[in-house]
Amino acid sequence: MSFKIVIPARYAAQRLPGKPLLDIQGKPMLQHTWERACESAADEVVIATDDPRILDAAMNFGAAAQMTSDVHRSGTDRIQEVASARQWSADTIVVNVQGDEPLIPPHAINQVADNLSRHRQAGIATLCETIKAQSEINNPNAVKVVFDKQGYALYFSRAAIPHTSPDVDEYSSELFHRHVGIYAYRVQVLNDFVNWPPAAMEIAERLEQLRALAEGVKIHVAVSADSMPAGIDTADDLESVRQHLAVDS
Repeated sequence: MSFKIVIPARYAAQRLPGKPLLDIQGKPMLQHTWERACESAADEVVIATDDPRILDAAMNFGAAAQMTSDVHRSGTDRIQEVASARQWSADTIVVNVQGDEPLIPPHAINQVADNLSRHRQAGIATLCETIKAQSEINNPNAVKVVFDKQGYALYFSRAAIPHTSPDVDEYSSELFHRHVGIYAYRVQVLNDFVNWPPAAMEIAERLEQLRALAEGVKIHVAVSADSMPAGIDTADDLESVRQHLAVDS
């Protein structure tokens, strides 16, 4: 199996400005993410950014990096620009690793790429985890996913899906799965995706992957073989990762 990784990284995060360059154990956050990506089986890892400060930092720690447009609305658009500029073939598999995932397990990257490679009907692959805390089911920040017996996504939602009727007494955590935001794409799907208009359900849920479902793209979903640590969205998240890595060092 051959695949690429693109790490989209923006400087202008609302809650943590300059997030990719924030220090963790003497390295920028982005470097930790890049190092985890390089431990995977990918044959190429590229950082994609719209800010020269991130470009300079990436090149200083030895990463391949590319400047992309500053008008992209999502990391998917940024990844597609990299794939196009590097003339990757339509069937090339590209994994999107978010720059704020310094603890991402390399095996999870391999798993999502391998799943897409093995499921030729799918244009996208992603991962999920079983929800073990009932409080998470109704949390709109935890995106839920339901899928068929073959593992193909039926729907993603911030709502609790599947809905459980009041007469169902027994709570079963096996019913509920939290989506983990790592994706593998075929380049042809990326090329198509950036030309499709946003879907009504995508706008309603604020979930970009629903655009692909609306266009008939099959998305394969597998339960992650590794426990997936949370990314960094807040100052508390950042401090938690700093403490975690300080213990491990």
